[in-house]
Amino acid sequence: MLVAPARVPATRRLAATLYGYAFLTDLVLLYPLYVLLFADTGLSVGQISSLFVLWAAAGIVLEVPSGVWADAVSRRLLLCLAPLLAAGGFTLWVLVPSYPAFAVGFLLWGAGGALRSGALEALVFTELGRLGAVDRYARLIGRTRTAEVLGAVGSGVLAGPVFALGGYLAVGAASVATCLLAAAVAARFPEHRRPPSAPLPGAAPDGRGAGDEPGEEPEDEPGWLDSLRLGLREVRADRRVRAAVLLVAAVTAIWGGLDEYTGLLAADSGMAEAGVPLLLLLVWAGMTVGGLLAPLGERLSHRGYAGLLVFAAGATAAGALLRHPAGFLLLAAAFAAFQLATVLADVRLQARIAGPARATVTSLAGMATDLTVVALYGGYGLLAGAVGNPAAFAFAVLPYLLVALWLLTGRA
Repeated sequence: MLVAPARVPATRRLAATLYGYAFLTDLVLLYPLYVLLFADTGLSVGQISSLFVLWAAAGIVLEVPSGVWADAVSRRLLLCLAPLLAAGGFTLWVLVPSYPAFAVGFLLWGAGGALRSGALEALVFTELGRLGAVDRYARLIGRTRTAEVLGAVGSGVLAGPVFALGGYLAVGAASVATCLLAAAVAARFPEHRRPPSAPLPGAAPDGRGAGDEPGEEPEDEPGWLDSLRLGLREVRADRRVRAAVLLVAAVTAIWGGLDEYTGLLAADSGMAEAGVPLLLLLVWAGMTVGGLLAPLGERLSHRGYAGLLVFAAGATAAGALLRHPAGFLLLAAAFAAFQLATVLADVRLQARIAGPARATVTSLAGMATDLTVVALYGGYGLLAGAVGNPAAFAFAVLPYLLVALWLLTGRA
């Protein structure tokens, strides 16, 4: 599909706003240091772990309500509020460092992540549909994931020098500043939606008007309860949407959870402590490449997509079991494939959603992902304690073989 020349500037504005928002959202200098802040405050490992549980729980509980709110009120509003909540949490951390402040901060951070999840994808897909440029969704989301990785890399590069200049207070102030900038950028997102009203004349039974573009939502937006009902009904009634929701969770959760343990795997590879960040940069580089490959990945068939997952799982297992820094070359390739597979799963979900509760359905996929990640954390901790990180890595990716088989049956 070609984008009309008059609409090219609008598409470019949307893309620039999206990339800037994604980069600033992850350019948080506290990311590489917050565990050290907790430890320096005197928290035990058990207390730190309990904070992570609170963080995950906030996201799970608020994921679907925030998606419903995005459909009923304003997706742009939620994207503005998300970094402001995180900024409030970071402010508490550095001004009154204590377990209660850290707990409230994680609840705010988790709530901000829930507000952003679902609303971002729904807004971008809907605006592209309005512009007749839905075919550009994979490219934009792939580059968005790359912008997020670059933001995380930037936080790793800048955190040390800023900490040396002003300690945790300076790092916290810089983190709050980037969150405020992200909120300002979010205010530039276009959002063209009508308030709830009577059905449009000539609307189809599913609510879509006769003149609506493919991929464009009906302009009548439902209220909060209607959004929830419509989203749940679409997932229950449409097998293709339900399969796409499950695919997002199955593809995203495992490698997303394993990413938190790559530092431990690097330490087990024989690399000196000072070289561990270099191995992590290699993995991040792979994720960057994977996001940029999204337009090419759209050409993959079911069989090709299944093969991509098998390759990623095999490369992960081989790289981990090699127990050598060279294994991170395989991990980088694997995480590139996983990043690509994640973007393609999101593209498939957005393309299959037909109703107006797009953010609600997307948030259901996010909640399923979060629940799977929590289960992975628990299982990985037990397994790694028994057999070590390399073997736990290799075992954790085995479910991808089942997902690949599911894809080959055509049921996804």
